[in-house]
Amino acid sequence: MDHFPIFLATTGRRIVLSGGGDAALAKLRLLMKSTARLTVFAPAPAAEIVTWAASGKLTLIRRAFDHGDTICAALFYAANEDAAEDKRTAAIARAEGALVNIVDNLEDSAFITPAIVDRDPVTIAIGTEGAAPVLARAIKADFEERLPASLGTLARIGKAFRAASYALPFGRPRRDFWRDYYFNTGPKAMNESEEQVQPALDALLETHLNKTARAGHVAFVGGGPGDPELLTLKARRALDEADVVIYDRLISPEILELARREAVMIDVGKEGFGPSTSQETINDLLVEHASTGAQVVRLKSGDATVFGRLDEEIDAVDAHQIGWHIVPGITSASAAVASIGQSLTRRGRNASVRFLTGHDMKGFADHDWAQLARKNEVAAIYMGKKSARFVQGRLLMHGADRATPVTVIENASRADQRILETTLDRMADDISSAAMSGPALTFYGLAPRAAAAAATDIKLEEMA
Repeated sequence: MDHFPIFLATTGRRIVLSGGGDAALAKLRLLMKSTARLTVFAPAPAAEIVTWAASGKLTLIRRAFDHGDTICAALFYAANEDAAEDKRTAAIARAEGALVNIVDNLEDSAFITPAIVDRDPVTIAIGTEGAAPVLARAIKADFEERLPASLGTLARIGKAFRAASYALPFGRPRRDFWRDYYFNTGPKAMNESEEQVQPALDALLETHLNKTARAGHVAFVGGGPGDPELLTLKARRALDEADVVIYDRLISPEILELARREAVMIDVGKEGFGPSTSQETINDLLVEHASTGAQVVRLKSGDATVFGRLDEEIDAVDAHQIGWHIVPGITSASAAVASIGQSLTRRGRNASVRFLTGHDMKGFADHDWAQLARKNEVAAIYMGKKSARFVQGRLLMHGADRATPVTVIENASRADQRILETTLDRMADDISSAAMSGPALTFYGLAPRAAAAAATDIKLEEMA
């Protein structure tokens, strides 16, 4: 991001604006929501600005902005609707140490003003770094509809109660208390009347002070193929509640961003025939953190139950009487086959599909190649890039048709997804030439449907 979002303390601080027309009015309507001391310089101000000044909402000085006018000012807005005057006033303000915003001039502005959803003291700021103001307004409108007006009242009461909540231990006990207040007890009390909120809050604190601490727990969560929109709601809730997230190498950065900022993030990446965190170390980490009472998410790529060594990790936590549950995810085969417009099974072609791994703990994995080599068989091969020549050799050895279609999908469901369409005869060489660096899934017996093939990113002729 080019602009880092922060919330600036404005109480008692000066914000200066130069301009008196429509652009100035738009900024002032927003700035007057703050507790800053507003000063406007305008030789010919709009009538509304004059009215606001008369009611004490701002200070109006009826002349052009000049040297010394931004002394001790935190922010300066150039809203003159004249490029030359904006440039002149902005230069003075910069020299005097104020952060400068020039209306409709992103390149020369030191900061931007986001679209704001105001549920004071809850404030949601929405910015697009100047790329799409219309989109920011649409998002704002959506939030305005979703967030009840009573949210601000609940937050104000909660803010006044914060010191009392310190009687609870820091961390999860406090978070559980506030989650209960904002999403359960508070709204219910507010439905009766605002006067009922404070007594409900007092009773809630007493309940949580006498509550037995939650035991450590492990959620084995399927992170899906990489697209955060394919993450299940249950998986998102688990990430939101996690104290510790232990994640695989293939988990996308966009999904890791969904975890709480305070959560401990532990990378236990594994790579076939490459650097790896041992399974024993992963098991020990799960037990270590859950034993302290932490809510642990073991985040696995795709579905946790498919080639994820899940049973070994469950056995490890079971041995220490630690609670656990599984949150299924969308496996890579489902996302990948959707990207080529095909079905994993099809009447008259194949009544079953095999999920295979290209390698296991001992090296290249062996399978019933004779069965797979028969006509119309379909297999989804995980971790198959480095074992492509081995798989090709085994299938050809058992009589598979060299023209059998093979499709390789790299980074399935992600923005940088690539699709390679080839045949069993050319499979190993084409995969090598494609130089795929991301996670890839190989479909044996499936070619992209025509519509999907038109969008294929890797063309065989390009590699010839």
